[in-house]
Amino acid sequence: MCYRLIRPLLFCLSPETAHHWTLTALKYWPFSHRIPDAPKTLWGLAFKNPIGVAAGLDKNGEYIDALAKLGFGFIEIGTTTPQPQPGNPKPRLFRLPQSRAIINRMGFNNQGIDALISNIKKAKYKGILGINIGKNASTPIENALDDYLICLKKAYPYASYITINISSPNTAGLRDLQHGEFLNHLLSGLKAEQGRLAEQYARYLPLLVKISPDLTETEIQDLAATLLRHQIDGVIATNTTISREGVNSQENGGLSGAPLTTRSTQILHLLHQALQGKIPLIGVGGIMNAADAQAKFAAGADLIQLYTGLIYGADLRTINE
Repeated sequence: MCYRLIRPLLFCLSPETAHHWTLTALKYWPFSHRIPDAPKTLWGLAFKNPIGVAAGLDKNGEYIDALAKLGFGFIEIGTTTPQPQPGNPKPRLFRLPQSRAIINRMGFNNQGIDALISNIKKAKYKGILGINIGKNASTPIENALDDYLICLKKAYPYASYITINISSPNTAGLRDLQHGEFLNHLLSGLKAEQGRLAEQYARYLPLLVKISPDLTETEIQDLAATLLRHQIDGVIATNTTISREGVNSQENGGLSGAPLTTRSTQILHLLHQALQGKIPLIGVGGIMNAADAQAKFAAGADLIQLYTGLIYGADLRTINE
């Protein structure tokens, strides 16, 4: 209720400024938000409810305890890269209020994996924490595995699971990693390192892949076969879209929010069918209300994540009813 009252004021600010001010204010907000318990066990992890916050809201792990006040069943931070990078030039974040949507071309702006880990160490949160990893923009696509391995090794002791982001449209060439030999090489190297780290820490950490909503049905079939072959632990479907269907804007970047709802759910359904239920799925993309959440579960999601829906006032108390 409080957020809905102040949202018009926040929307008078630039999107990045409003984002920063909202999360900073949440740090000092004295109350907690309660999402009804709906326990779920996945990958040996006990989720108090199936609703998580998607990567991108807290890129550097600066607001983990603040986000925990909202009652999420899990929190995913990042995307983080081996080295700090400023991302794309501003302006790079755009609201489309009439469409209940956002376009972003942030470009993995973040302080780097070492800063993220430092922030995790300061947090008091003891719940399920995902760390979303990517490659630096300056790293050639053929060397992408090196960047992901650096992040995987450093994040492993601090995460509940790791997400491999190969689907952002805002880093040139990144989506090529979803296909063919690029994908095989990446997953082979990461799974081998996962095995070594599991021995070193005596703890198996699930490895998830986040995919694009702009894949064709044939590409989904091929991707599913590769994920099964490499025994990937989970998939997050989906990232933002480059489509502009349903919106009146040609700004470059990834579109999220209500215009993505149907497509993201379709991808989730197709992927669930292609995987034959053998790999757990996290549904994300255009969840604006309880009906959207239920559609994701019906399409095959085991868990769901929100981001843009929060900005437009999705009611967390009813989202998993």
